[in-house]
Amino acid sequence: MNAGVVADRVTVKYGPNVAVDGVSIVVAPGRVVGLIGPNGAGKTSFIDAVTGLTAMAGGRIALDGTDMTSWAAHRRANAGMRRTFQALRLFEDLTVAENLIVAAETDTRFGFLRDLVRPRQAAVATERALELTGLQAFADALPRDLPAGTRRLVGVARAVAARPSVLLLDEPAAGLDTHETHELGTVLERLALEGVGLLLVEHDTDLVFRVSHHVVAIDFGTMIVEGSPAEVRQSDALIAAYLGVAPEDAN
Repeated sequence: MNAGVVADRVTVKYGPNVAVDGVSIVVAPGRVVGLIGPNGAGKTSFIDAVTGLTAMAGGRIALDGTDMTSWAAHRRANAGMRRTFQALRLFEDLTVAENLIVAAETDTRFGFLRDLVRPRQAAVATERALELTGLQAFADALPRDLPAGTRRLVGVARAVAARPSVLLLDEPAAGLDTHETHELGTVLERLALEGVGLLLVEHDTDLVFRVSHHVVAIDFGTMIVEGSPAEVRQSDALIAAYLGVAPEDAN
């Protein structure tokens, strides 16, 4: 499979400590892949390695058939690989729409020339991101005045405004209540239907099992089980990882 992101045998080390040990994940267009595991399992280290924020000790990253293992993070982002962060990094003094416009202007060197030729490109991308995330009513609001759930959606919308082919989300449901999490899930399903590939790194396993087509579980940096949401949910290895016991003792 050439389309989408292929993360092959990703390994991350911090000194002598192995944070991610040979984990492979494929995220195809229009598919949602959930990545779960207990605290300290290596989920964020994996997503940091895929997006180029953390150096890999081994492995290969490709997007739509192009090897980008040696690419810097900004180059991967400009090629269509976008992400969100656990800690929101919004421009609090800009409106929601302005936050999205900034994200839509991905080419900083040639943005001025591009705007002369296609002046509405960023505006169209912004309008589409607002529509997909249901944030049209908040376009003129300042992020600092919004509730936590809406702020989280602004973070997702900002990534969407950059027109990614794949979007990697790191704990997007953190701090959300049940209703807000359900709304977030609906947005993610909508993005997948638009053809965006999604890697969802999330502690809320109910959300992951609801929206994912495929789920990967890791513990201590190693893949312990993968498969359909139903298969992974019933896995003894997953239950043991969350309970902190050996698989044979999980029952």
